[in-house]
Amino acid sequence: MLGILWVMYLGIDVGGTKTLVASLTNEGVITEILKFPTPKSYPAFVDQLRDTIYSLKEKHFRAAGIAVPGKVDRVHGIGEDFGNLPWHDVPIQSDLERIVNVPVVLENDANAAALSEAMLLKKEFSVVLYVTIGTGIGTGIIVDQKIDEAFEDSEGGHMMLEYQGELVKWENFASGHAIFDRFGKKAAEIEDAKTWKIISHDIARGLIDLIALVQPDGIILGGGIATHLPKYEKYLLAELKKFETPLTPIPAIRKAQRPEEAVVYGCFDLAKERYGKIT
Repeated sequence: MLGILWVMYLGIDVGGTKTLVASLTNEGVITEILKFPTPKSYPAFVDQLRDTIYSLKEKHFRAAGIAVPGKVDRVHGIGEDFGNLPWHDVPIQSDLERIVNVPVVLENDANAAALSEAMLLKKEFSVVLYVTIGTGIGTGIIVDQKIDEAFEDSEGGHMMLEYQGELVKWENFASGHAIFDRFGKKAAEIEDAKTWKIISHDIARGLIDLIALVQPDGIILGGGIATHLPKYEKYLLAELKKFETPLTPIPAIRKAQRPEEAVVYGCFDLAKERYGKIT
């Protein structure tokens, strides 16, 4: 009797502090997920990634996707700049291909997360603005379940906005890191309405500019701050409504459904879309 052929994919989320490695079935179900602290040294990272992949129960994959923070050269598979990681112009795609011996897709992490979350809401929204608010702020724009090429290198968190009389990056005063610096608390520790109103005001200042530019049908908030959306959603909507016009309506806002694994699911979506499935 012939055995069942399981087609597996590999998804890798490289973060500034930790890296997630997941194996997924052809249907997009995670069968195993491992994580390790992301080394500051790139050669050390490659060694740790190899060891982690080799320790997975599944050893054979159809294709893989890897997502990284910062800017990527998709044509040549190069990670150009990595934000909080001191890596520059590293051949991360080919390095992974040598480890797994299958084709690899390289993408920015916010784009990968945006894609996976937008696909969960494809029956509701055709144009999705994804904003992840964590240590920094990242953005992804999805149109009809595709990463919009016009915005694939967008860095919404780096928009320059007026704050306390100076032009500064949006993420410098609205990210999770900025919130902790300002209030001395993590989002999980904040309960009072006054603080959440201030946070909502700062988030809204960048969101309204993105809404005017992108004109999304829906907004998905990801990252650590988004997990607490029920605490501040009404304040955020109230702030956005102050700036609403007939030409810039405020769309529905949703919390990411799979905030911790959104990136690895997006890596799977990209790898499967490009390299197909075995039947």
